[in-house]
Amino acid sequence: MKLYNYMKNIHNIGRVGVLSGGPSSERDISIKSADAVFHALISLGLDAVIIDVTSPDLLRDKLRSHNIDTAFIALHGRFGEDGGVQALLYSEDIPYTGSGPQASRLALDKALSKEIFKAHNIPTPGYLVSEKKNFTINSIRDVKIPCVVKPCNEGSSIGMSIVDIRENIIPAAKEAFMYDNKIIIEDYVEGLDITVGILDEKPLPVISIITKDKFYNYHAKYTLGASDYTVPADLPDIATYKAQSLGIMAHKVLGCESFSRVDMIWDKKCNAITVLEVNTIPGFTQTSLLPKAAKAAGIDFPELCFIMLTHAVKRQVKV
Repeated sequence: MKLYNYMKNIHNIGRVGVLSGGPSSERDISIKSADAVFHALISLGLDAVIIDVTSPDLLRDKLRSHNIDTAFIALHGRFGEDGGVQALLYSEDIPYTGSGPQASRLALDKALSKEIFKAHNIPTPGYLVSEKKNFTINSIRDVKIPCVVKPCNEGSSIGMSIVDIRENIIPAAKEAFMYDNKIIIEDYVEGLDITVGILDEKPLPVISIITKDKFYNYHAKYTLGASDYTVPADLPDIATYKAQSLGIMAHKVLGCESFSRVDMIWDKKCNAITVLEVNTIPGFTQTSLLPKAAKAAGIDFPELCFIMLTHAVKRQVKV
């Protein structure tokens, strides 16, 4: 993929609004992602502006005042990844990067996405969904230990815990409920963290992740040196093929478009791969994984951003 194949479409992109910040708990990461995207677009000679999304209610007026032609969504978490900003941009007839409202909503909601994975025979850990209003000790009596407790609608491992002792499920649930009224308690799957980026409906090289923390948590994801990444991952060929196949399958069954990142676990003992979740707005920071995978495929960061914009203006936006 060469940048000059895309630069001929530069006149169709026009002024780019890079949506930054947002109202979610991932606001700080979003600001870093947006800043990286903005500078990449400026380096290509594009007309770009950062739009700080402090409130969804104020965004429509901001979009109009900046008179943008295309939106690059760098909002992580709620509003950015749950279909809210996508629906707003559609109503304003502004092309935007990434998946549409429905796919975004399904991917962010871990319970809904797991239902779809199961319906399409995509391996995913066993799980229990619990709402705050119905959560009791009895409701978790059959939970296997160890387990993973996390909010249903959060990213970046925010509010997530790995529980090794049954007595710790309650405090882990309380922490998760701080971020969402619905949580998921998931079977713990031992193995190597891997991820598959999807770009232009094709899988990128697999990345393996080894963290110095207990698990791949917020600190491990966003602190330089806290985790080690190998790309392409040192996996058997059959495991690489299986991971990439499951990645594109998970991307498609949720209805995602253009790009995403699919997180998985590889169990070396039985060469099994389990899909955890799909991220429709992956990070664009120094430690972010989709840019690492793209670079391994010969696509530098400015080109990656430009390809995403090209997809945005070429497609017919669906709601």
